[in-house]
Amino acid sequence: MKETLKPGIRYQHSFVIPKTKTVPALYPEAEEFVEMPEVFATGFLVGFLEWTCIKAVNPYLDWPREQTVGTHVDVTHEAATPPGLEVTATVELIAVEGRKLVFDVQAHDGVDLIAKGRHERFVINREKFDARVAEKAKLA
Repeated sequence: MKETLKPGIRYQHSFVIPKTKTVPALYPEAEEFVEMPEVFATGFLVGFLEWTCIKAVNPYLDWPREQTVGTHVDVTHEAATPPGLEVTATVELIAVEGRKLVFDVQAHDGVDLIAKGRHERFVINREKFDARVAEKAKLA
């Protein structure tokens, strides 16, 4: 991590929602999801917020040796967004506690505030992380 990784970093990222990011596409194996409305899925929304946080801090890491992984999500999904609308996420790094990063996050679809909350990420060394995951996979 670079010394410039400090609270106050803000980033904004936009994405036009395709049908492939709607509830029926979340788990096409699940009949329950397939029958639900075609709106931006909460699972994909969380991923979009994570993506924005990653983009915010990557310039402050020794990328790709250092990366971040999500460890906690506390986000409300306030309004439905149909495909075709552009969603913009705005994130701010509000705390750096060792390798733990805490963000305020929100997203807007041009009509409504659709999400707000907090997200935590942890800075990892990719090589060490992969080694631990490989050891765990041996137990399966």
